[in-house]
Amino acid sequence: MTITFYDIPSTNPGRACSPNTFKARYTLNFKGIPYVTEWVEFPDIEPLCKKLGIPLTSKNAEGSDYYSLPAIYDPSTGVYLSDSLVIAEYLEKTYPGTPQVFPDNTIALQLSFVSAFYGNIGAIWDFITPAACAKLNPRSIEYYRRTRKIWLGKEMEDVAPKGEAAVAQWAQFKNGLAKVDAWYAKNGGEGPFLLGKTPSWGDITVASCLILFRIVWGKDSEEWKDISSWNEGRWAGILEALKSYEIVV
Repeated sequence: MTITFYDIPSTNPGRACSPNTFKARYTLNFKGIPYVTEWVEFPDIEPLCKKLGIPLTSKNAEGSDYYSLPAIYDPSTGVYLSDSLVIAEYLEKTYPGTPQVFPDNTIALQLSFVSAFYGNIGAIWDFITPAACAKLNPRSIEYYRRTRKIWLGKEMEDVAPKGEAAVAQWAQFKNGLAKVDAWYAKNGGEGPFLLGKTPSWGDITVASCLILFRIVWGKDSEEWKDISSWNEGRWAGILEALKSYEIVV
């Protein structure tokens, strides 16, 4: 039976763009589990989740319910789930005969890596957030701008740093990726992934951020050329190694 995968559309030719939903998409493709994508604009996410009984993701700062994608519906079990990690854990247990994203019981180590990875790339979000917003469809742009103004306390045009601040913050991002590159280098050079030749959740998380940068800025942009040149091409190499799993269906 075919899983329904709920994702957020963009104006990108492949439509997929969100790093959080890409984590679930990479996982489904890696496992070879049949699925079909249902596209949901940002303002429609909460009503859809409430209608279908998809669990909320978390709570907003003021205590209200927060619903987000990715989400899936698995007709073989009748289960609705949201959150990329929850989905990945569910797919591991429900489809044990498929390739594992947490091989050899490494889930605790994988999650520790992911936490450290995000901790080292925080400087990038001020750059990518306005650019990603511009790639959304009009209904989602309005919602995204309005909600991010509440969360960030500023208009979208004021999010990205400028001048010397931008130069310093971009260097901070580069230095953060250099730290992550040093961890990858500990794999003994046996392959492009954390575990060498075996892709896993940590690589999927990294790739899901990288593919956002490539899609939003474009392959020929100065930003992506910069990133893909760092650390002896490590980051472009990870995307290339996972290329067959980025397909949008």
